[in-house]
Amino acid sequence: MLSDLFVRDFRCFAEAKVELHPDVTLLVGRNAQGKTSLIEAACVLMRLQSPRTTNRSELVRFEASTCLVEAVWGCKRLRYAQNATSRRLALDGVTCGKSADYLAAAGLVVWMDHRDMNLLRGGAEHRRRFLDFAASQMFPDYLHALRGYERALRGRNYVLKRDAVIAWKQADAFARVMDGFAAVLWQRRAELCEALNPQVSAAHAHLSEGAENTRIAFTSTWEAGSLFEALAGMREEESKTRSTAFGPHRDDIAMFLNERDATSFASEGQQRSFALSMKLAQAHVLEKARGEAPLMLIDDVFGELDAFRRRALLSLLPNGTQKIITTTNLDWAEKDALSGIVHQVDAAGFGGETRRLG
Repeated sequence: MLSDLFVRDFRCFAEAKVELHPDVTLLVGRNAQGKTSLIEAACVLMRLQSPRTTNRSELVRFEASTCLVEAVWGCKRLRYAQNATSRRLALDGVTCGKSADYLAAAGLVVWMDHRDMNLLRGGAEHRRRFLDFAASQMFPDYLHALRGYERALRGRNYVLKRDAVIAWKQADAFARVMDGFAAVLWQRRAELCEALNPQVSAAHAHLSEGAENTRIAFTSTWEAGSLFEALAGMREEESKTRSTAFGPHRDDIAMFLNERDATSFASEGQQRSFALSMKLAQAHVLEKARGEAPLMLIDDVFGELDAFRRRALLSLLPNGTQKIITTTNLDWAEKDALSGIVHQVDAAGFGGETRRLG
């Protein structure tokens, strides 16, 4: 369980301390009051990445030099500090030099917000990001492979664009580096999708009251062999596009509703249910892989759902999971008889009304 969340100079907050309930913590307030920033802080602390930005300097409050996030996870105190150029991690007050050691001590996280609809409406990059966030928590070798592949890919694409005549020896050197990392990414993404598929189907069947069938499948042009060899046969194409034509950066998830492409044929309501099912599946797969329920960070989702989907979503979460939820109103929470704690968040910062729910 996460407790005693504390932030300093994070986003809009000069300082805030949030008491968290073992079951449900509701952060309520009007839009643009900082509710999302508080759960973003929890995500950054637990997984060292923000679901909202890849630019860490954006986390630091304007005119401040360093942001700080602290909390207790289980029996360990986690500490994350970030300035414009570097970050510092600590476990129980002791500096942690390796992010892998820090992440092993932190817990699992599932983030849900309105942008989850991009899993169906958006491009393949949204679905790859979904895979990366889950796989990096499931597989110890995944994050290292992902970072290594991305660095080599940037280098190779730079070489392909740099000169009028492509320096293929340099491009090939980067391709050899990418090769080993790509094999790990392809294997782990395929394993993850295989684990997710039955969970997605079960969750969507519940949300649709058995009226619809869904399935997902990992899609990649890779079947066997090396990435280096595949790229060696694509020089003509890459000479025209000046970019790497093949690899994990082109992977995707195929999503089917009643055996039709859900990204094209599903209605808005069906897409919403499918997106919810993907995140529910992620939570259950992570729980099974690590033997612990993930922390659920849910940003203004429940107010957009009808009563049936809202109650179904709550009932389908892994048993014992802790939930931190932002919302603009409490009407739905009181109707669903939730129990937990409510914090009022306003423009003046955190520290308004706090009361028990249920």
